[in-house]
Amino acid sequence: MHTNLFHIVLLSFFLTFGASDIYSQDISKKRKPITEIQPKKGSVTDSKAKTTVNDTVKKEKDSIKTDSIKPKKAFLEGKVKYKADKYAKIDQKRKLITLYDNAELYYQDIELKSGKIVMDYEKNEVYAGRIKDSTGKYTQYPNFKQGSNVVEPDSIRFNFKTKKALIWNSRTDQGEFNVKAAITKKENDSVYFLKGARFTTSTNKENPEYYFRTSKVKFIPGKKVITGLTNLVIADVPTPIALPFAFFPMNKETSVSGLILPSYNDSNTRGFSLQNGGYYFALSDHYDLTVLGDYYTNGSYGMRFESSYAKRYKFRGNINVRFENLINSERGYPDYSRQNIYNIQWSHSRDSKANPNSSFSASVNMGSSKYFRQSINQSNVGSSLNNTLSSSISYSKTFNIIPQARLSLSATHSQNTQTESINMTLPTLQFSLDRMYPFVGKDGVKKGFFKNINLQYNLNGRNYINTTDSLFFKPEMFKDAKIGFQHSIPLSTNFKLFKYFSATTSANYEEIWYTKTIRKSYDSDKSTVVDRTVNGFDAFRTYNFSASLGTTIYGTFNFGENKKIQAIRHVIRPSFSYAYTPSFEKYYDTYSSDASGKMDKKYTRFEGGIFGAPGLSNSNILGISVSNTFEAKVTDSDTTKTEPKKVMLLNNLNFSTSYNLDADGVTTLAWSPVRVSTGAQFFENKLNANLAATLDPYAIDNSGQRINKYNIENGGSLFRMTSANITLNYALSSKDKDNKKDKSKESQTTRNGGREDDLFGTATDLNDNRKSMFDGSEEEGEDTVSEFFRSKIPWDMTFAYSFTYSNNNRENKISGNSLMISANTDLTSKWKVGISTGYDFVQKGVTYTQLRFERDLASWRMSFNWTPFGTNANWNFFIGIKSGILSDIKWEKRNYPNR
Repeated sequence: MHTNLFHIVLLSFFLTFGASDIYSQDISKKRKPITEIQPKKGSVTDSKAKTTVNDTVKKEKDSIKTDSIKPKKAFLEGKVKYKADKYAKIDQKRKLITLYDNAELYYQDIELKSGKIVMDYEKNEVYAGRIKDSTGKYTQYPNFKQGSNVVEPDSIRFNFKTKKALIWNSRTDQGEFNVKAAITKKENDSVYFLKGARFTTSTNKENPEYYFRTSKVKFIPGKKVITGLTNLVIADVPTPIALPFAFFPMNKETSVSGLILPSYNDSNTRGFSLQNGGYYFALSDHYDLTVLGDYYTNGSYGMRFESSYAKRYKFRGNINVRFENLINSERGYPDYSRQNIYNIQWSHSRDSKANPNSSFSASVNMGSSKYFRQSINQSNVGSSLNNTLSSSISYSKTFNIIPQARLSLSATHSQNTQTESINMTLPTLQFSLDRMYPFVGKDGVKKGFFKNINLQYNLNGRNYINTTDSLFFKPEMFKDAKIGFQHSIPLSTNFKLFKYFSATTSANYEEIWYTKTIRKSYDSDKSTVVDRTVNGFDAFRTYNFSASLGTTIYGTFNFGENKKIQAIRHVIRPSFSYAYTPSFEKYYDTYSSDASGKMDKKYTRFEGGIFGAPGLSNSNILGISVSNTFEAKVTDSDTTKTEPKKVMLLNNLNFSTSYNLDADGVTTLAWSPVRVSTGAQFFENKLNANLAATLDPYAIDNSGQRINKYNIENGGSLFRMTSANITLNYALSSKDKDNKKDKSKESQTTRNGGREDDLFGTATDLNDNRKSMFDGSEEEGEDTVSEFFRSKIPWDMTFAYSFTYSNNNRENKISGNSLMISANTDLTSKWKVGISTGYDFVQKGVTYTQLRFERDLASWRMSFNWTPFGTNANWNFFIGIKSGILSDIKWEKRNYPNR
């Protein structure tokens, strides 16, 4: 190992140890254990005796004559309650109360339960200890509780007045720590001393698999902790990892600022490194800040700033800013390179209770296109294989006027990590007025053609920017920004036609404003057509008309109530639509396309606008679509149910096409290709199947162009299949079908743009490697683990299959054919293994493959992730304590991908 584990582990322990509450002191003088006081012959005993000390004091007071001497102050400041199963003996001469067998004593905020309790109410002291049963085994250990502190020792001596205590073999919980000390002395409420203390996060208090042994500890709650010699013990075997003493302050807050120790690693390309070291700032109850850094001996470095914030019933969010300066090879070598990569992630949500009339949200993931592929502090293949980063920030407000108005401002970002192109809107303004029904009567009934007529007003304004990684947030990126405003007033109505048909008609008026237009002209010097940008306000106006008519047809095929399939129900929803947009030739000009000036071409100065340009020709389209669903009624396997069970056979079977009424048969063809799509679920909805195909009725020529001749007239079939796609997703497991993962918590993989499942492997967050395969796998009600193992081995498996067929130009080829598999299982109750892999039948190669192994070591966890081949080939080994308070006590080793 290349890490100084000795210093890292011990320093981590003492930096995190301050979050617990501990008690101790070195006692030089030992006291004899409490001996059992047997009742004298003839003494009065009372089984299940229960009384109070005030009763005894009252009897003494009655027997003394009142004189002129001022009586002494009462020695107890409250009422004492006690009881015991075997006997409760009161010795008035010695001022002792002895309780035996399941003894209990209550005084002020102190609760004491033990096998034997002796109270000296003259000295204000109580003694408690265990007792032996008939077999000679010690039972009924003391349980001492004062306020929220609970101590379970072998014996205890406590003074009610001074609050001092002496405890032998105490056992207590302090936060995540289980503490056991040979001798504990409570000096007062502010100072505790421990001798021979043992600290562990193991749930096995008596026989922990590991613990930290400390010779002496002085503990001042809320202020500081001073420890003596401390070393780590594993399986009762002392390790050489030790520290002579330590001093560090404490804080009563649950979140405490402190150092984050780095991990030591080495890589083939950047040398030795210290990663993820820094400082955690607990700034307030509402927000924090973590600063982390990496350093590599070849000069590479990285910085990360992570902050979470929240205010109850107001908002919550987090922000991560990551930057890396990567150096490859050495200066002077031909393969030397240097690059800066960064990534910014911000997530913000506002509680709806804060203001019901407005909202603000943000989901940002932006930065260098190469970040997830080049970063050496990210092992997230699901993110590196993703080709798109996207962001959205939006604010909306509703104005409760008549008609109701809505205003929203948003900024969006879309980034292709392959081409490094970035599209942004900074910002988008949207304003709308709610629907208005001008012909509705006083009764408010909207029925019929006229009463259903409604109109709206919508405003959409955008500042659109297209740039690249190299120009991002530089002045050049704003140079070619496009600004536009779209005003629209839609007018529509719906009504019933011939009782069974639903009809909708609408008309839409639009006005588009631009701040830039173009002018085309022929440049004789350059012998080419040039576009000249003209700055200034310009606008155009368009309108269109549309109508649709649809109905629903039901059909049922009955097979008999005594059949397994009793009936099949077929629902057909045909729909016809018509859309007309006239020609807006008035917005078109001409330009010369050659030096002669005789070749004129038409263009519009609004070309390239973000809301499009007015059309030159009429658009006269008739659309046809048919939607089908199939459902079956089957006899339920549960004989107690009288009604048949409904089973969905096909969720949808859709056909759609369109006909151009203005087609000339040369430049435009009348029929568009028929689009067919269907989807179904099988095996109790575990298998999702989707099929889509494109069918073209026209033939093609030798160059692959569609011609005005039907394919069947050209010697082919009725339709020519130009493309088809099939996707299958199948997930199954040994657990109940309703046992699904909680998707309410967004993982870092999803935020980075990766898949929610692990078909591309699980992500390894090098900042915190404690995400376990065991997390959430054990739930109440599942098979219990026997001495060897459970009879049913838990497992889960996910399949994803994709098939794509292409035949646009008679190529008749399979362009995509791949299968991906992910599986996880428990080899034993403590061993989990998993694999993610796949095969591409077109490229004839294995896709991304990851092997996962994990061992549950009770308080520790060990994991090994391995990607054996490919550009992302790497491995990662980790072993560390599960508890977050000791998160720095770990050892990890990894091999970086060759990037």
